[in-house]
Amino acid sequence: SDSGSDSEDSSLSDSELQEAFARGALKPGLNVVLEERPKRRNDPDGLKQCLAEFRQQLAWVERLDVTLGPVADPVSQSASTSDAVDPENDFQREMSFYRQAQAAVLEALPRLRKLQVPTRRPDDYFAEMAKSDQQMQKIRQKLKSKQEAMERSEKAKQLRAMRKYGKKVQVEILQRRQKEKKNMLNAVKKYQKGLSDKLDFLDEEQTSSQGNKKGNASQRTKKGPNAKRRYKNQKFGFGGKKKGSKWNTKESFNDVSSFQSKVAHNKGPGKRGRGGKGGKKALNKRPGKRARQKMKNRAR
Repeated sequence: SDSGSDSEDSSLSDSELQEAFARGALKPGLNVVLEERPKRRNDPDGLKQCLAEFRQQLAWVERLDVTLGPVADPVSQSASTSDAVDPENDFQREMSFYRQAQAAVLEALPRLRKLQVPTRRPDDYFAEMAKSDQQMQKIRQKLKSKQEAMERSEKAKQLRAMRKYGKKVQVEILQRRQKEKKNMLNAVKKYQKGLSDKLDFLDEEQTSSQGNKKGNASQRTKKGPNAKRRYKNQKFGFGGKKKGSKWNTKESFNDVSSFQSKVAHNKGPGKRGRGGKGGKKALNKRPGKRARQKMKNRAR
């Protein structure tokens, strides 16, 4: 029976199981064959024999092999050995590789020059690139787009800084104007209440306004009032009392030094009496109101 065969199989020894596995009596999938790991061994004599078999006695120019230690460290002025290099320190490990390659170059270049072997690539040397032109074009476009993005970011940063500075200057100007206005109103209130009898704040306001306009070129060219204001000042004066300003005084009445009889009696050159054609009144006679109205209508 099946139970009897299972009990028989379980009672088999290791040697019997191996024999049954060799005959193929065991069902597949129930057993896993473990391969024996090869034992590691160090055979220096065998390695030297293999090296002697494939070694070829060639000139150095055919081999170009250089075996040297690292060049002296410029900082410590000493050649660092392999024991002093920390393998976990990436920078120290890479620097040891670099100094060792540098020592090999310093040793090999003079020997190559002595053998008249060229060590510099000619200017017209053509070498196929490891990457295709399409791949390099993609890389170039990516670098270009990255550079343009950085330039746009820098330009936007500068614009933000300029706007911030302009806003700051504008706020300072507004604050200064508000302060000046407040001081002006306080001075006016004091003058109205009789606490102060000085009007110096008016001069200060005028000078401050002129100082603010000093930066404008058109304002710098204007010095003093314009022509219209100067004419009115000459005609009407600068304020003050005007009533009775043309009255005679005792001194002016007795002073006859500026009196000219020819001018006073219309006897000068070009004077022909009251009704003469060359009279002053005839030359400066103003047209009447109706004539002036006709002239205006004709001009329209």
